[in-house]
Amino acid sequence: MYGVDALKEMANTIRYDAMKAIYTVGSGHPGGSLSAADILAVLYFHTLRIDPQRPKWEDRDRFLLSKGHAAPALFAALAHRGFFPLHHLLHLRLHDGMLQGTPNPKIPGADSVSGSLGQNLSMAVGTALAGQLDGKDYKTYVLLGDGELAEGQNWEAAMLASARKLGNLIGIVDYNQVQMCGTVEEILPLGDLAAKFKAFGWQVYEVDGHDIQKLVELFDALPNQPEGVPKMIIAHTVKGKGVSFMEGQAAWHGGAPNQQQWEQIQKELGGGSL
Repeated sequence: MYGVDALKEMANTIRYDAMKAIYTVGSGHPGGSLSAADILAVLYFHTLRIDPQRPKWEDRDRFLLSKGHAAPALFAALAHRGFFPLHHLLHLRLHDGMLQGTPNPKIPGADSVSGSLGQNLSMAVGTALAGQLDGKDYKTYVLLGDGELAEGQNWEAAMLASARKLGNLIGIVDYNQVQMCGTVEEILPLGDLAAKFKAFGWQVYEVDGHDIQKLVELFDALPNQPEGVPKMIIAHTVKGKGVSFMEGQAAWHGGAPNQQQWEQIQKELGGGSL
């Protein structure tokens, strides 16, 4: 497992490589990829019980990316974790590439399809329930976007998770408060998100989603309960984190930087591996 300093470096590398992939192919979703990078670094290089040599290992922890447009960051994490070579990142979203706009189970290390928003919490409930019924001790993690919580299917899934006592289910909301067309508050306010999940029977935690030390401590402290109370982590993040002109900007939900902007990104992130 990586230490905190190494995890910080990996989060920065994930940001850089995700942005280089988007810049190279001229397409992708930078804002949500950048906000999720620290969470992904901690999960893939500290927390998850996985084996890149056995992507379909039955006893692995599962990770589902519900906010599928953040795939560039997930793919960078998977590549650095050893699931596939890094050069695939530069064929993101291309017909000759393995990596498309969102994850799918044909990609080594990817556990779900997540093109349409609002569906993966339901998939995660099924995955966690299967583990419970099979007597497995793996955990199921699912990363949600705050904007996609407008989808009602999430709340049906939240009720079922509590009803079935899925203590092996951990949800994470990338709470950057900005979606494609504006802020979440402008489009459909979530209100007191922690209170909502508590009312649905979840144990709720809140954390700075860019504080690597706090993320490590929180994930380490989560109890391993095949049966019990599902957990929801509200990770307070910044859309476009790490790139000054993208931070907090709905305009950078999707789109690719031009050459001048890419040069600034390189200066701000300091370089990666590609």
